Amino acid sequence: MRFAALVALALTAATASQANTDSRPPLREVSEIDGPLFSVALAIEISDRCDRIDPRNVKGFFLLNQLNGRARDLGYSKDEIDAYVNSPEEKARMRARGEAYVKSQGLDPENPADLCSLGKSEIARNSQIGALLKEK
Repeated sequence: MRFAALVALALTAATASQANTDSRPPLREVSEIDGPLFSVALAIEISDRCDRIDPRNVKGFFLLNQLNGRARDLGYSKDEIDAYVNSPEEKARMRARGEAYVKSQGLDPENPADLCSLGKSEIARNSQIGALLKEK
């Protein structure tokens, strides 16, 4: 387990270092990638924790493929993209960002009923998060 953590840390450091030498920002700082990825992450969390809402899997899959293609177009390698997506640090950052968003809506991120309420609201607004969800 310790070895895996070191490998993940090394990959993250290598990605950051590579991005700096190429004058490209880390992917977490590329809003056109990080923003939609956040929407996917929050939609998954909502659909996992609310039994009245399902994910739109095909739509999510296509969005993730588009993001991957865009990151490649911006010059990021497959290894850099994989390191960003699989990084425990990035996953923790996305989770914290999601919790902050839920709280900003006056809801409790630990309460499944609140996540259902948020999901219904996002669907009604047809937000990027809502477009990735559907009511059962």
